[in-house]
Amino acid sequence: MQLDPRTTAAVAVHCQGDVVGPTGAFADFFHQQVSERRVIDQVSAVLGAVREAGGTVVYTRVAWKPDLSDLEVNSPLLGIVAQSGCLKEGSELAEIVEPLKPHGDDIVLTHQRIGAFAGTDLDIILRGKGITTLLFAGVATNASVEGTARVASDLGYRVVIAEDACSAANPEAHEASINSLGLLAEIATVNDIRTALTASVTGTTA
Repeated sequence: MQLDPRTTAAVAVHCQGDVVGPTGAFADFFHQQVSERRVIDQVSAVLGAVREAGGTVVYTRVAWKPDLSDLEVNSPLLGIVAQSGCLKEGSELAEIVEPLKPHGDDIVLTHQRIGAFAGTDLDIILRGKGITTLLFAGVATNASVEGTARVASDLGYRVVIAEDACSAANPEAHEASINSLGLLAEIATVNDIRTALTASVTGTTA
């Protein structure tokens, strides 16, 4: 694998308290796999490697107005948001979890759909920075990670999935999503990504 940090962005998907945290609204769905797969540590490793190499870090977070007036419930997943009243802008659990707190130069993009490109300027922001490769990590593999990655592929980006920095509600859902994404994206490990970025910086061959 070869990665040019000048044209590469890591995309950390929905690393918010309500999604990945032990007490969040979606804890019963996602926290066990987040914990077992050490997703927070693995996402941190990807972001750290990209920052160190001089690449771009993007966080996508989903949040709605406190009264949820901008929430359009057109799926069971968003129905859970409506029922639980979670992911409200301004609430602590809607923020990025502390271990993955954004740095000063990072891009934090808030959206209201499952995928981060819908109704946002994400594509414009990335193209404005000359980004052509996106490294995806986060939760859930088979929902917002896959949904955003598929659109990225359609928009012409080179898509890389950090398989061991993602998780879903259960291993089977994660594996099925990774198998499907393998037709549209490169499936890599955190170490693959770290090695490729290091090689790019040092001028060696990964």
